[in-house]
This record gives sequence, structure tokens and C-alpha cells, in this order.
Amino acid sequence: MDTSLAELVEDWHDFDVLVGTAAATLVGLMFVAASIGASVFTEKDRAALKAFISPTVVHFTTVLVIAVVALVPTHEWHTLASLLAVVGVAGAVYSTSVWIELFIHRRFNVDVVDRLFYAAIPLLGHLLLLLAALFLWRQSEAGLDLLAAGQITLLLAAIRNAWDMMIWIMIRAPTADGGSRDDT
Repeated sequence: MDTSLAELVEDWHDFDVLVGTAAATLVGLMFVAASIGASVFTEKDRAALKAFISPTVVHFTTVLVIAVVALVPTHEWHTLASLLAVVGVAGAVYSTSVWIELFIHRRFNVDVVDRLFYAAIPLLGHLLLLLAALFLWRQSEAGLDLLAAGQITLLLAAIRNAWDMMIWIMIRAPTADGGSRDDT
């Protein structure tokens, strides 16, 4: 290989700074949204909170962690691949547990699009991270492209999910008459 990993990763520096900053900002906004929505959530919503808010924060945080790891300039091929594999495996296990909760247990009514964006698409993102780790282990620069694809997949799914949650909160927010916007 003619180009060192450090030189290849340097080409991705701005990308990692951009997605890492976006993910960090969005994690912070999720805490704000959860705080604002606290008046809407009741004990009966606990399972929904666990199934929707937590995965979104986890996916944003995963993108942030990957960006930080990728910005370390001293990585060797195998160390970067190993760290990404650990993140990918942990994320795939977590996404699979969300998948089971949404697709198999079905404790609450969730439409197919939500099931895809909260479980299936993030699982794809984590599998892309594992594939990136494999390519980087083999010292292929294609691993960096796969890494970016995994980060973008997780970031876009989490952005969509954050928007979905805000709509859900707004629909259930109390109105001046004491009801909620979803009362029919």
C-alpha cells in the first residue's frame, strides 16, 4: 500500500469533525427535547421512552464516538479496525434488541416506517461499521468509505427519529383546555 493510514484518515478529517459536531449537538438537543417533553411522559410511556429516545441518543453517540476515534492520528490499520469492530458489534447487538422489542414483542403500536428507522436502518449502519472494520483490517482504503456510509446511515436515521419524537411530543402536549392535541 502506497499511502499510510494516517494520510488516508487525514483526508477524512473535515468529514469526521462535521459529523462529530453534528452528533454532539444533536445529543445535547435530545436532552433538551426530553426535558421539555417530561410534562407529556407518564409512567405508562416508560416502554416507549426506552424504545424511542434511548436508541436515538445511542445512535447519535455512536456517530460521535466513531468520529472521535477516527480523528486520532496515531492509529494503525488493525487498531482502528478493532475499535470500529467493538463499536459495530455493540451497536449491532443493541439495534437487534431494539428490533426484537419493536418487531417481535410489539408492546405498543408502532408503524412499519418507525420500525425501520428505529431498528432496521440503524442495524444496517452498524453492519456497515463492521464491514468497514473488516476492510480496514485488510488495509483497504475502501474501509474508510464504508465507515462514512455507516456514520451517515446512523446520523440520518437518528435525525429522522428525533423529528418523529418531537412530533409525537407535540401531539401529546397538553392544550390550554387540559386535553391534548391527539384527543378526538
